[in-house]
Amino acid sequence: MLQNNSGYFSSIPPVTKNIIIINLIIWLADALLSSKGIYLSKNLGLYYVLSDSFKPHQIFTYMFMHGGFSHVFFNMFAVFMFGRTLETVWGAKKFLIYYILTGVGAALTQEIVYTITYSDLIFNAPEIINTTKGILSRQEVLNLLPATVGASGAVFGVLVAFGMLFPNVELIMFPIFIPIKAKWFVIGYGVLELFLGISNNPADNVAHFAHLGGFITGLIILLIWKRNARRNGRYF
Repeated sequence: MLQNNSGYFSSIPPVTKNIIIINLIIWLADALLSSKGIYLSKNLGLYYVLSDSFKPHQIFTYMFMHGGFSHVFFNMFAVFMFGRTLETVWGAKKFLIYYILTGVGAALTQEIVYTITYSDLIFNAPEIINTTKGILSRQEVLNLLPATVGASGAVFGVLVAFGMLFPNVELIMFPIFIPIKAKWFVIGYGVLELFLGISNNPADNVAHFAHLGGFITGLIILLIWKRNARRNGRYF
């Protein structure tokens, strides 16, 4: 039994497997260290570019941070379900490049959305602002913007790629146990994220536009690859 389980785990393509392992290790380390007052998200989470907490490496590291067990579980479950198929078709190098680029695209989208959302604060607000937290400088208000964490942007890139490569594969997703073709699932999920992002529910703590950023970045990459493949007479 142990040998069979080990064999099954080793059959997972290397990039997919290591993405899952790294994310789980970082989540566990963050959970353990936060109980001691050390928060990895303060250094690895993605802060707004004008925040004093922003560092360039966060554009990459944020996608390996998560807000809780359910967050990391569902993201890594999606990587396991769909990423391993893409890696098998594309190969390890191509899949890794795609995964990282869609995650970066999601990060840049989130930075743009922050700039648009807080444009009045950034460009028009006085240096000293009276807020519900007291009198703060404009920079102090910018520093209060929360960090973005999670692999969801890259996961959305993985989903759009699966939907394009295998559009007619039927998926059965929890909690709606009704078969749905991958292409309709991906399109529907994208529309839902757009709706939720535009709705801008104050109680919603999800970076919906970052998800869409990963979705759109993935779509652009796939269209470029598809065009280049056609020129060379290959399947992308």
